[in-house]
Amino acid sequence: MMENEAIPQIYGLVATLIIGGGMDDLFFVLTLGSALGCGLMAGVFFAFSTFVMSALARLEPPRGIEAMQSINRTVINPWFLGVFFGTAVDCIVLAAYSLLRWHQPGAGYLLFGSLLYFIGTFLVTVVFNVPMNNALETVEPTSDDAPGHWANYLVRWTAWNHVRTAAALLGAALLTLAIW
Repeated sequence: MMENEAIPQIYGLVATLIIGGGMDDLFFVLTLGSALGCGLMAGVFFAFSTFVMSALARLEPPRGIEAMQSINRTVINPWFLGVFFGTAVDCIVLAAYSLLRWHQPGAGYLLFGSLLYFIGTFLVTVVFNVPMNNALETVEPTSDDAPGHWANYLVRWTAWNHVRTAAALLGAALLTLAIW
């Protein structure tokens, strides 16, 4: 397919869905959107794993803490949360759908890709990274115990970030294979 042919096909697919396309078309779009959402989240988390946290670790603890506190406040925005939560919801729907069509090709990719994102990215974030962020928010950057808290935070938060990065990337790959 030529690049210039892809746009009309996408518009055609969207029009078909709006006019009364089948469930398969709807779940194709949902799977594509989830694969893209997983990829976007993998990219965000990859940046933190590969250079953002290293850069923050090079700062004096008060400056690193202040910078991370600012990041944690700024990340609460409609763009990030829309992709983060929207992909999680889509993945729950896709996991259930994959079980209903388990006998069809790609269902395993759909199930495991959805579960990887939901468990390995979404739940890891909610259970591990967010509580650490909330605890860091209460730290006074210039307090005596701040450097120790910051050193512990850097190690633990980054380790869990590696998990959610890998899960989102593998989820994107498996959801892409489910479409293929």
